[in-house]
Amino acid sequence: MIIDKVRARVMMFDAGGQLQGAAPALLGLARGDDSAPGIGDRKMSAILPEERTTAAGRFVASLDRDVHGQEFLWIDYSTALSLHRVVKGKPSEQRAQRLNSATPRDNRISYGCVNVPVKFYETLVSPAFTGTNGIVYILPETRAAQDVFGSYDLDDAARRPAPVVLAAVPTVPLLVQQPGR
Repeated sequence: MIIDKVRARVMMFDAGGQLQGAAPALLGLARGDDSAPGIGDRKMSAILPEERTTAAGRFVASLDRDVHGQEFLWIDYSTALSLHRVVKGKPSEQRAQRLNSATPRDNRISYGCVNVPVKFYETLVSPAFTGTNGIVYILPETRAAQDVFGSYDLDDAARRPAPVVLAAVPTVPLLVQQPGR
């Protein structure tokens, strides 16, 4: 799974690297690539708006259930970062409408978790992670990809921040893409 914060999109790939589907996502209210220290141990009411980021990085994710029995994907347990079906939230937040908007500008609303459409979660996310762990990459928006992910044999010129471009990924809203269709 790749989460592109700049475009507010989640892309699911199979084990062979083939795109299985993509969907819009709701992300942390604040821009940033790091989690506030100790955020995973704090009550939501104690998290300031500027601390509500969706951290960038490479994570080993797995499914779990919340206290109400609802399944979700743990991305990073220590910072309480997860991906789950879109929640209703307060009526004024209009989360479902934000997911359906034509632009990612209004997709910053959560405390840091990634919210996706219910159908995308149930059709792609849940089956892909059932019974196994998987890798989730969250692309940075304020730091260079090199600084977040590291790499081998790169010189200092490659460390300059640059936009991450995923040219092969469709930009049209796509909930589920079936191979051969």
